[in-house]
Amino acid sequence: MNVYDQAHQLATAIKESEEFKHYDASKKEIEANPELDQAMKDFVKKQFEFQTQQMMGNEISPEMMGQLQQLSTILMQDPTAAEFLQNQMRFSMMMSDVYKIIGEVADMGLENIMGE
Repeated sequence: MNVYDQAHQLATAIKESEEFKHYDASKKEIEANPELDQAMKDFVKKQFEFQTQQMMGNEISPEMMGQLQQLSTILMQDPTAAEFLQNQMRFSMMMSDVYKIIGEVADMGLENIMGE
């Protein structure tokens, strides 16, 4: 069994998954609407900043929380944006599961090396 061939098969399976198809279709709908596309980009940027601050252990300002919540509320009122965010979440969850499965192999035996 060639690992690279298997990786290409996994990539194909991901592209053929319902999660990816729904995500891709809703992403194209968002991109077709420049105003909605920009709002979504702003939201994703703010989300990333929020998550980065959390991971760094920094306190999240009430202003940042408020902006993120306000943008989220506005976007969720738009059916296209709401569907995109739901599809994005489902696809992200699937990819997270795949990464976890692959990561379990990479961690094999590390507890013995690190003395855990």
